[in-house]
Amino acid sequence: MTELPKAFVPKDSEEKWYPFWEKNNFFHAEVDLKNKPYTVVIPPPNITGILTMGHVLNNTIQDVFVRWKRMQGFETLWMPGTDHAGIATQNVVEKSLAKEGKNRHDLGREEFLKRVWRWKEQYGGTIIKQLRKLGTSCDWVRERFTMDEGLSDAVQEMFIRLYEKGLIYRGKYIVNWCPKDHTALSDDEVNFAEQQTNLWYIKYPIKDLKEYAVIATTRPETILGDTAVAVHPNDNRYKHLLGRMVLLPLADREIPIITDDFVDPTFGTGMVKVTPAHDPNDYWIGQRHNQNIGQRHQMAFINILDESARLNDNVPHKYQGMDHRDARKQVVRDLEALGLLEKTEPYVNNVGHCYRCDTIIQPYLSDQWFVKMKPLAEPALKVVLDGTIKFHPERWLKTYEHWMTNIRDWCISRQLWWGHRIPVWYCVGDEMCKLECKQPIVSRTQPERCLHCGSTNMRQDEDVLDTWFSSWLWPFSTLGWPKDNPDLRYFYPTATLVTAPDIIFFWVARMMMAGLEVMNEIPLPDGSQRSTVEHCIPFKDVYFTSIIRDLKGRKMSKSLGNSPDPLDVIAEYGADALRFTIVYLAPLGQDVLYSNEKCEIGRNFANKIWNAGRFLLMNKEQLGSASVTLSAVEGSDTHVDLADRWILSRLHSTIGDLDRALTQFEINQATKILYDFIWHDFCDWYVEMIKGRLYGDESAEVKRIVLDRAISVFDHALRMLHPFMPFVTEELWQHLSPRREDESIMVAPYPTYDKRWIDKKTEAEMTFVQNTINSIRNVRGELAVPPSKEIHLIINFPDNTKEEIIEKYQSYFQRLARVTKIGRLNNGAKPRHAASVVVDGGEVFIPLEGLIDFGAERDRIQKEIDHNRRMLDSIQKKLGNESFISKAPKEVVEKEREKLENFKANLEKLQRNLARL
Repeated sequence: MTELPKAFVPKDSEEKWYPFWEKNNFFHAEVDLKNKPYTVVIPPPNITGILTMGHVLNNTIQDVFVRWKRMQGFETLWMPGTDHAGIATQNVVEKSLAKEGKNRHDLGREEFLKRVWRWKEQYGGTIIKQLRKLGTSCDWVRERFTMDEGLSDAVQEMFIRLYEKGLIYRGKYIVNWCPKDHTALSDDEVNFAEQQTNLWYIKYPIKDLKEYAVIATTRPETILGDTAVAVHPNDNRYKHLLGRMVLLPLADREIPIITDDFVDPTFGTGMVKVTPAHDPNDYWIGQRHNQNIGQRHQMAFINILDESARLNDNVPHKYQGMDHRDARKQVVRDLEALGLLEKTEPYVNNVGHCYRCDTIIQPYLSDQWFVKMKPLAEPALKVVLDGTIKFHPERWLKTYEHWMTNIRDWCISRQLWWGHRIPVWYCVGDEMCKLECKQPIVSRTQPERCLHCGSTNMRQDEDVLDTWFSSWLWPFSTLGWPKDNPDLRYFYPTATLVTAPDIIFFWVARMMMAGLEVMNEIPLPDGSQRSTVEHCIPFKDVYFTSIIRDLKGRKMSKSLGNSPDPLDVIAEYGADALRFTIVYLAPLGQDVLYSNEKCEIGRNFANKIWNAGRFLLMNKEQLGSASVTLSAVEGSDTHVDLADRWILSRLHSTIGDLDRALTQFEINQATKILYDFIWHDFCDWYVEMIKGRLYGDESAEVKRIVLDRAISVFDHALRMLHPFMPFVTEELWQHLSPRREDESIMVAPYPTYDKRWIDKKTEAEMTFVQNTINSIRNVRGELAVPPSKEIHLIINFPDNTKEEIIEKYQSYFQRLARVTKIGRLNNGAKPRHAASVVVDGGEVFIPLEGLIDFGAERDRIQKEIDHNRRMLDSIQKKLGNESFISKAPKEVVEKEREKLENFKANLEKLQRNLARL
């Protein structure tokens, strides 16, 4: 290695070491039956995606666990890959076509799909390239894509198996329909937001009576699809109307008044319109009604919208072709003209939007494919409730349980072209075809002929499967399922899933269902059967990441313009700084308040470590120190003093604390453990304490031993830190000792805890020494004692051992606090003109005569007190002004309150210092 540069340049290290790791295959895992596997699957980012701060947090956490386990000796596989993202990708390509004045129908399905594949090859790997910039140690050799041939086979196999078990069916069902994307969405793909609208009270004339059924609705245009009016069976107000018919305004139809328990008597008038083709609750009212009445009196399900949410031919001619929003306005005007609009009230409604394009969702009756979820959900709920799979933090368990116990069937068909086409065929023979020909044929390959009539005219279902139908197979499809193979046997189940909580139902729950459904058939590595759920579950632990917010508490998004580009942050601060900072700011289960400036935490930490490394290496060069070995810490105990015993005890305490934090998924706490040990214990104290020995009059042999011990502790610290800050640790570690060309810190052994080195007595002594020195430094700073001035101490402790410790380690006080003489307070009389501090129940006096000009210092402090009082008075007046409090932005008011507290604290300190004088 060349000489260590004066400053750490992140870009240089990043460009040097990432290719080095890849070239040496350090990221790759192979089946090794002599070793334990540790597997993580990446939540596959969409091929349309680019790196966000959410990705940074998620992938940094994954990389920390992966690098930690790799260094511990596990055969570690981090499986990377991307998701085809059906709706999002098709939208991107269709927008590109629109610029050419074309649409997908102009191209046809086959040509359009070729265009999408070309787009994927050109742009689909962007986020993967960006993840490399972050330093992620994925096994890129194994990278998968949800529409790879193997993964597509898995999707088809899963569909057919579930269909054959009766868990997949096709039915006419009310779905969440996106009029823009022209596709159905599952319940989980709909985002709800409050919207200011109206509640229109419409009068329905009752046949043969001079009365009206008055009904409140937020969607008056759907009146054209009403097929009943419903009341609660116990609502006595309307008992006399049950069974009667009402005349449907604007539609020239008669519809019945029925009862249903779902009706809320307190909403509106207690009478509701029933539109079973355009409201999920009305759909079930219609189903219940038809089951009770019988076939002859079924309630009609009238679909009044087309795929673009325009009114269709099932409405009066006047409204046909209107957009649903225009139709609403027209219906309201027409009802007013007929005197059938009783009143309008403002109303806040919870409106569903497409999670992709934000278009308002329309409840829509159509033929779709569904998965029966109840049978799959029950075992997936049990493994979480009994602790087989653990959630971190645990609070998500209640959310999961509620959703799983109220689960609905999953609509898996999408009216798209990009995706896994449904493996279903239909006979399109002549008019003489049998009724059975209308039944779908589910097959792994295209049938040559109809099974019922023999016709060779077969048509495949036009729809594709929901993107999540491939994603729920991810933990085992990426390993080759449905084929039995050594990788699948060895690396499944995975160990830890790191994911955002907003896809707990989209993805996490469904992966559990899929794994428990099919993985019992794949043998274990030794060939034995997977007889327990522990072998079939897709992962053992689920870590839910925090939400990244800006300093105002707003969720980061492109629309708000508050989401920084992580690549810009890496360019300015370095990948290590960003990685360390984002985890440092992210307590388990709490949101992260982030700004780019906070990356100073990580950058300053990297610089601190770098400077410590340069100091050690410069001294190594001068002293000709022997090469550091991993056992140096446990080596000779000669020439060991307080600082050495203390740092070795702190090192092993830190190793133990760090291991506990990572094992318990307290990764944020792990960063603080490392920060405190490296910055404070090692750099601020230990390095400063050994300088006296390295630059003193001890022999060259003693100096080499002291330096070797320091370098060895530093080596351990770098290896502990490596999973968090891989680049700076590799750079420094490579310089500590001559290395082979294929040697790397990322495969060096992770430090292990050894309780023999824990010395609580020494740690207590050192804590006392540190507290005393810090107190002396504070006095020097507060009273403006020049750094060049040497001071004396007079000490008085009830416990003589404390005085003995100070006297024993006088050399540290000399170097770290400029103390040249230490005396005891023998006669009990406190010295004149001395500042004093209380430490651990005793007093330390610092005589000030000759050190400062008392008069000048009193004047200086008094001026500062006067200034602080003026500022304090000004801020108190501002905060006492109701106009300022009510009109100023919240963050401005908070900043003034923070300034107020700071001035109060400064004033108290200055008054205390003046009293000392």
